[in-house]
Amino acid sequence: MTHVRILNPNTSEPMTAAVLAAARAVARPDTTVSASHSTGAPATVETHVDEVFGAAGILAQVEQGERDAVDGYVVACFGDTGLPGARERAAGPVVGMTEAALQTASLLAHRFTVITMPPRTRAMTDRVVASLGLAHRCTVRAVDVSVAEIEAGAGPAFDAFVLEARAALAADAAEAVVLGCAGLTELVESLTAALGVPVVDGVASATTAVEGLLAQGLSTSRVSTWAAPDGSPTTSEVWR
Repeated sequence: MTHVRILNPNTSEPMTAAVLAAARAVARPDTTVSASHSTGAPATVETHVDEVFGAAGILAQVEQGERDAVDGYVVACFGDTGLPGARERAAGPVVGMTEAALQTASLLAHRFTVITMPPRTRAMTDRVVASLGLAHRCTVRAVDVSVAEIEAGAGPAFDAFVLEARAALAADAAEAVVLGCAGLTELVESLTAALGVPVVDGVASATTAVEGLLAQGLSTSRVSTWAAPDGSPTTSEVWR
């Protein structure tokens, strides 16, 4: 039995439930999927300060996951908050929803557009796009919707995403659309019907990627970059 845990760097329980449902919808029947979220802060990850606290929350969740014998993890935040530290701490593979969504889109379309939210978070997506070397194939757009507005459901964001996606298809020569926020899975089917192009959800992409790595017996390289940080303090020790 494989155990994959979805990590939410913010404190929202409804958002955590949404990403857990998205992951379970695509996971294999013999995969156990659980989810956790940060405690204390941040309520949402929409600023660079939010990212700092969210990354610490991701690290704390990985430390708990290791105690729970979790096999692999998904970072459920666009921008992949805390991903490098999580890879150092976790024994098994850790996949960010952003990198998974971008790599999935690159298999489906020559050019694609990420639509993230709110506009100030574009820099977080730009960072991952650049690190994967996909800037020549990917554009990044945003809708003026806050993460808090979709906490209870993504439906209210549908019209804004349709308008921005249609602009991307026309102006960016996009052939696929990546949803740039966790908790947007419910929009995939309706957006696909409205746009007629592949629409990629990062949580679903990352969940199946973790399963695939585990099935191949693969995990994070420990040669240099993500070598386990022996002797470094845990988050509980730092915050105590």
